[in-house]
Amino acid sequence: MRVEQFLRASAARCPEKIALVAGGRRMSFAALDEESDRLAAALRARGVARGDRVLVFMENCREAVVGIFAILKAGAVFSPVNPSTKADKLAYVIGNCRPAALLVQARLVPVAAAALEEARSDALVVAAGGAPAVLGFEEAIEGSGRIDASEPAGIELDLAMLIYTSGSTGFPKGVMMTHQNVVAAATSITTYLENRPDDIVLNVLPISFDYGLYQVLMAAKVGMTLVLEKSFAFPQAILARIAEEKVTGFPLVPTMAALLLQMRDLAPGALPSLRYITNTAAALPPAHIERLQALFPTARLFSMYGLTECKRCTYLPPEQLAVRPGSVGIAIPGTEAYVAGDDGARLPPGETGELVIRGPHVMKGYWEDERATDRALRPGPYPWEKVLHTGDLFRTDSEGFLYFVGRKDDIIKTRGEKVSPKEVENVLYALPGLREAAVIGVPDPILGQALHAVIAVEPDADLTEQEVIRHCARNLEDFMVPRRVTFRHELPKTTTGKISRRLVALQILEPGTLEAAE
Repeated sequence: MRVEQFLRASAARCPEKIALVAGGRRMSFAALDEESDRLAAALRARGVARGDRVLVFMENCREAVVGIFAILKAGAVFSPVNPSTKADKLAYVIGNCRPAALLVQARLVPVAAAALEEARSDALVVAAGGAPAVLGFEEAIEGSGRIDASEPAGIELDLAMLIYTSGSTGFPKGVMMTHQNVVAAATSITTYLENRPDDIVLNVLPISFDYGLYQVLMAAKVGMTLVLEKSFAFPQAILARIAEEKVTGFPLVPTMAALLLQMRDLAPGALPSLRYITNTAAALPPAHIERLQALFPTARLFSMYGLTECKRCTYLPPEQLAVRPGSVGIAIPGTEAYVAGDDGARLPPGETGELVIRGPHVMKGYWEDERATDRALRPGPYPWEKVLHTGDLFRTDSEGFLYFVGRKDDIIKTRGEKVSPKEVENVLYALPGLREAAVIGVPDPILGQALHAVIAVEPDADLTEQEVIRHCARNLEDFMVPRRVTFRHELPKTTTGKISRRLVALQILEPGTLEAAE
């Protein structure tokens, strides 16, 4: 099965049912199927071919959902890009995957145009919202015939999506996921969530983030209604939408949970339609779990763990929350997760090692990066397979439940996204007067890890913490902006003279132990 068949099958089963509520518009499955057919035909007519990459540079909106399914129906590969991405990073992505087309919102056209120029790309630009482009979104839908659904766009081993995630070199890596990978992950997740066609899911998570993206895909697969909102900036309005739409499923992250728990006028049981709540990105503090359960007594709370390279790794059955609140659970259905030592052999309960994932949801590798692929995908327990080494340190208890311990490399995981310290440091070094910089992750009960920049400046520099943060906000995606900045006269170095992030972290986290570490 291919991913676009999620939509085709649901449109055939329940054509008049509402598939999508977004931007004040309600779309049936039949309408979503037709619009994506028409856009697919327009893309094909303008040269987008099977296997071509197409970027989706949009906020959460109807056009993004239509675009994703249209790209798949055209036999191409979609690549969602965070709408806060700046032109230089977008140019890198364009140069790396060489897209045939770019779907973009009107307000993001200037960024896209600058990136295309820097990358010297002649990709087709399809713009929504009346912005000047080679092809207007509405024009494409209104002026094209429907693609022939009887002609298969490809097979399930074709790439379905390419999602860029931070790499240790400071350059993002494209995670290659086939239709088979996506179908396996969506099937597993909807199985343990016990999703059904009468579910109504409200999603505020960006669809450039795979947690948000899979809400779109799983809703189409099961035939659920998806209520798509742009953000959680106004929690009261989102709660009103949950009540108005009788939402049954609500995916959130710890920052959202913290905001909910600060709302004094939210009464227990105020949203009786909620059947389940999911959480990932970082573990919820036990106190937050208890308060969420009191606020939403009808909802089962699923704590989960995942990474872009396989979408979802584990989930904690809700009945285990009270027993093991610190656990991220067990492997999702149809997959296997275990803790391994440096030699790849399984470790006994209680010992810390690297989390290894087996299953049909494991990526095919990193786009045109054989070295990084070989580090992540290594021979498994059986001669016919390769398994995913996550780079995350875990341990298990005596019953096999998994517990996150930390990262194995420099990558910082915050808000569910992986951030390369080097990428943030490169931006910091562009600040006049900055001499040395190191970015570390510090434990945070909401974010998992919070970004902390430690810098040394020239004697005559007059930089403030707010100026440093504003500079980062202008040049980085929002989740990559440091939350705090600490100034030092000099940063600690290794014996070879390189800045040591480990010693910098000791200065911040355990300042009294630095002399001993040296």
